Amino acid sequence: MGVLAPERLIQLGLLAAACALMGLGFAVMLSARTSRSKTESALSTLANFIEKDASPSFVCTADGEVLRANAAARQAYATRRGETLAGTLRNTFANPGGILFRLKAQAEMDGAAREDIVTRKGHMRLAVHEMEEDKLLWRLEAAPDTGQGRGADGPGLPMLMVGRTGAVLYMNESARKLVGSRVKTLEAVFERMPLGIGAVNAITTDSGSVDVLVTRIDAGAGRQAYYLLPPPEGATAKTASWASFEHLPVPLVRFSPEGDVRSFNRSASDLIGPSLQEGVHIADLMAGLGRPISDWLEETVSNRAVQQSEFLRLTRSDKEMFVQVALNRMQEDGEVSVIGVLADATELKTLEAQFVQSQKMQAIGQLAGGVAHDFNNLLTAISGHCDLLLLRHDQGDPDYSDLVQINQNANRAAALVGQLLAFSRKQTLRPEELDLRDTMSDLTHLLNRLVGEKVTLTLSHDPILKPIRADKRQLEQVLMNLVVNARDAMPDGGEIQIETECMTLSEPLERDRVNVPAGDYVCLRVIDHGVGISADKLQKVFEPFYTTKKTGEGTGLGLSTAYGIVKQTGGFIFVDSTLGQGTCFSIMFPVLETTKTNVPVAKTPAPMAEPKHGDGVILLVEDEAPVRAFASRALRLRGYTVLEADSAEAALKTLEDASLNVDLFVTDVVMPGMDGPSWVREALQERPDVRVVFVSGYAEDRLSDQQREIPNSVFLPKPFSLNDLAETVHQQLH
Repeated sequence: MGVLAPERLIQLGLLAAACALMGLGFAVMLSARTSRSKTESALSTLANFIEKDASPSFVCTADGEVLRANAAARQAYATRRGETLAGTLRNTFANPGGILFRLKAQAEMDGAAREDIVTRKGHMRLAVHEMEEDKLLWRLEAAPDTGQGRGADGPGLPMLMVGRTGAVLYMNESARKLVGSRVKTLEAVFERMPLGIGAVNAITTDSGSVDVLVTRIDAGAGRQAYYLLPPPEGATAKTASWASFEHLPVPLVRFSPEGDVRSFNRSASDLIGPSLQEGVHIADLMAGLGRPISDWLEETVSNRAVQQSEFLRLTRSDKEMFVQVALNRMQEDGEVSVIGVLADATELKTLEAQFVQSQKMQAIGQLAGGVAHDFNNLLTAISGHCDLLLLRHDQGDPDYSDLVQINQNANRAAALVGQLLAFSRKQTLRPEELDLRDTMSDLTHLLNRLVGEKVTLTLSHDPILKPIRADKRQLEQVLMNLVVNARDAMPDGGEIQIETECMTLSEPLERDRVNVPAGDYVCLRVIDHGVGISADKLQKVFEPFYTTKKTGEGTGLGLSTAYGIVKQTGGFIFVDSTLGQGTCFSIMFPVLETTKTNVPVAKTPAPMAEPKHGDGVILLVEDEAPVRAFASRALRLRGYTVLEADSAEAALKTLEDASLNVDLFVTDVVMPGMDGPSWVREALQERPDVRVVFVSGYAEDRLSDQQREIPNSVFLPKPFSLNDLAETVHQQLH
């Protein structure tokens, strides 16, 4: 067109357009060739990678076209390039198209998928992995036959796997030997249809007609597994069923539609125990479904059960056991029954319980710490204002006793909050080197008063007892809790033994979901000969608010407090108990490794001029208004000048006045916005000589790392009294 154009300008324009189109076409062709080259290169690399794989592997398009096949695939299936994978596997699987479609759909969502499939050649595992460029890598290998799950051969029993349409999908070796050949339908095996499940049926074999006892088990995905069992001589079809199941290693129980036990095999009796007897209801044997078991039975009988398998707890008194129970409907001579297939799931439920317990204890610990913080603020305000009222009333005042009661109960509440913090391992410990003999000697008088006259307390110490590192006050709390529990377990009196012993673990000790490292330990035992604790309750004794005592006799926090203190100290606590014989609590503390060091001679500090009592300016920063009001009044009563701020930002705003002289900061640690240590560090840049008192309802360890960076600072835990606050402030200023 450019050549034929009449004008020169048009010719040049058309020729330029033609050159541009040719260049664009060449670029597209080059890009396509490069893309094909990269794809071919990637396929070649992958083909080389899978070529030596012993299992047949195929690289296919999303439509199933085979692009590459390794040597094992070419040898086993004589596959050709361009053939579909479904066509290649048509002689291996009964319906390869459906299997491939199902796996491909799952791979599109998850990136990969696999499925174990029963074939005439045995168990096969087909896996698929999604690749780039919409390619799929398929791999086929022999799957291990575990004897469980769908299509399992069972313990050497002849078995036929039948699909939804009634076609025989698979026959194990025992079934093929019994029948004499492979069959495709049940009609080709049995002389008469329909089959009597749980009854004797005649089958056609190469050697003639043979009677077998037929039982059927649901294998999932619409499949049924038919087992052909030899009936005992002289037994009816009804009795032959359970005589044949008697020696199977699978626990089986047959129930009536109402749930009464009709028969069971030996494995079921060993699993459930002596309580398994004919006529006993299933609800008396196991529990924990969360709804009436009769509803589950009714759904199974009417084929409406959504979930056939459930985890239940056996009602055994000797130990705690869990079973997985699968119910199946069966019919014998027109009579409907329910077959229960049981499996011991104790180990599985134990692992699950360990995980749930750790999550629950962590959640309760976090909740306890948060609740304790809020309660500490409330108790500080209550006890503080009560102290202020007591200053204005003497003992002769009629309101004085009421105020004392308020103060005492506030202190009791503070002790309860301390137990919550101990359980959550968030209380402040002050560990020191301890000799348990000295600690027990100091505590013996108090313990004798606790146990009363009916109970005798005896102590037995190891002659060579090594030191430990613990908080003496908290350790005494642990011992008192254990001794009080031992006393309450012997209402008629008895003897409580407290023993100490040095022990060495040459290898780690695994016990009660805990791994104790090897090393040297000091073991403290508190032993009683009381009523004991049953096995099902033994695992719960350290849980908060769990108690076996009557209402009003205990809070359920004693043992959980002991547990928290021991754990925070770095020790381990265990319990052994026999119902009716007594209980032993064992605490293991790591031995303190002491090293000899040269103790430097303390230098006598130069005497300081002590300021006048109550003289100083204090900046009080507290976001809780009641606590701030009490602290402010308490400090003013002692003669101090107090500046108040409800936040860190307000405190920094106050300090912008350079003419303002401040001697001490009293600040909360956790506040909305900027926290206490953060604003104090900023303020100390301009006022480096100001001392600091941190107060908090949380534990001191929330502050310890930051406090080390702040000189001349101390910590005052909430709840604090008027005297506690005044004394701490006085010591910091003086």
